[in-house]
Amino acid sequence: PKASFRLNQQVENLLNMSRLETGLLKPKLDWCDVSEVIYEVIKRVEENGVSQKLSIKINPNIPLFKIDKVMLDQIIYNLVYNATRYTAPDDIIEIAASNVLDKLQLVIADSGGGFPESEIDNVFDKFYRLKNSKTGGTGLGLSIVKGFTEALNGKVHLENLQNGGARFTLEFKAKSSTFIEETMSKHMSDD
Repeated sequence: PKASFRLNQQVENLLNMSRLETGLLKPKLDWCDVSEVIYEVIKRVEENGVSQKLSIKINPNIPLFKIDKVMLDQIIYNLVYNATRYTAPDDIIEIAASNVLDKLQLVIADSGGGFPESEIDNVFDKFYRLKNSKTGGTGLGLSIVKGFTEALNGKVHLENLQNGGARFTLEFKAKSSTFIEETMSKHMSDD
């Protein structure tokens, strides 16, 4: 089942890349529970066997965000899946979500070996694969992360951590439910 799962993932990535390139991909913005998306991704990753320790840190007061749930799912999934492929069995993969005003911030970090400094600028390029990467894979996972993030008016930043490992930080500017609550209470107090 692992091989067929990997194939599905590759097909999914190829389809998504062609949708991105043809401009057919229009985000469907809807209210989305980010923690629900994260837990669904974790469940899928765990179903396919994962030896790393997954650490989830979600701000308990995180509001709903108006964002494309399917694209967000794919972004998080590709990053977590990638981390499971390129880190050692006892490494830690951290998935964190928080909000700053009307921004959703996601961080996916790992305690692995990080990216070669000479290649770090290329990892989001289409079909780019690290020089000593494992066989299999299309080299599309991270370019889709970037494409989807930008399609959702977001930014993605990758850095190596000083104590080893890599960190992807994503920020999406999106309407959040706190904004609605504040507006509602403001209107109510105006009456």
